[in-house]
Amino acid sequence: MVEQEIQYCTAPDGVRLAYTLRGKGPSIVRAAHWFTHIEHDATSAVMRHFVLGLSHGHRLLRYDQRGNGLSQRDVNDISFERWVSDLETVVDAAGFDRFALVGISQGASTSIAYAARHPERVSHLIIYCGFARGLLHRDGDPEKLKQSLDLARGLVREGWGSDAESHRQFFTSQFIPDGTHAQQHSLNEMQRVSATPDMAERTLVELANVNVVDLLPKVKAPTLVLHVRGDLRVPFALGQEIAAAIPGAKFVPLDGRNHMLLPNEPAHRQFSDAVAAFLGDKPIRGPLPGTATFSERLETTVGNVERNWFIKVAVIFAALTGCVLFFIEIWKMLHAAH
Repeated sequence: MVEQEIQYCTAPDGVRLAYTLRGKGPSIVRAAHWFTHIEHDATSAVMRHFVLGLSHGHRLLRYDQRGNGLSQRDVNDISFERWVSDLETVVDAAGFDRFALVGISQGASTSIAYAARHPERVSHLIIYCGFARGLLHRDGDPEKLKQSLDLARGLVREGWGSDAESHRQFFTSQFIPDGTHAQQHSLNEMQRVSATPDMAERTLVELANVNVVDLLPKVKAPTLVLHVRGDLRVPFALGQEIAAAIPGAKFVPLDGRNHMLLPNEPAHRQFSDAVAAFLGDKPIRGPLPGTATFSERLETTVGNVERNWFIKVAVIFAALTGCVLFFIEIWKMLHAAH
């Protein structure tokens, strides 16, 4: 369980925003992104290791964007400008003067806009699997891009808030295609509790219209861009685009297909080491925060084997076969002796 204390502040238009602080050390801020819940992701099988990793040796600020999580749900204005303004409000409320800013997925565009507008506040900018152009501004047939958005909107409207996971699984299969059943269930549940179907759909539409490409050359902070090569949600080329346009940005490709890093995949270690080197921190030795130790992974594997009846039968059959072969060899030896 991640220890945290929920606090609130108020945006200029009166919307209530929830945020939380964890850890000690230099300040670091994780910009909000689609379907967050600062209480739920502290225990989530998919998000917990991000929280623990970023707060390792740092004072981490997280918040839920308007319409999501513990922030005010019933809001009229869901817009990119409000997202940037909300980031400004939260960091001021927390008393953060200068900090490292982390933009994950949707949070990348918000972070880019903030860094371009407030160069004196951002000591380092870290972009992970982010994009500067939303779906409707990307290369391709405009009509097909709109059809893709309409399909996603329909799935959100019909199944986002239901107990059935099939509609949300569409998004989960893009975010963590290599996740276990438990991890995929956790992300499905995160979507359900994070926002109402209406808010989720409105956020999705606004995301599709984001375009901060013109702001990229204006970013002055040292920048690290990390992107998973096989990302099924945000194409690898969009990460390259960000790194190429921000002066002096460093680009680190990560192995895998998961848009959201999973605790025990190799890319998690790559991410942790790259971020530590970029921030001037010591790399974490041994198991990363939020990941299972070797003995825990072994225990899980043994438990899975014990629950698998096919493997049980195979093991029993192999044991019986071994016993039969053993007695046959003994019989042959005794028969030969006579």
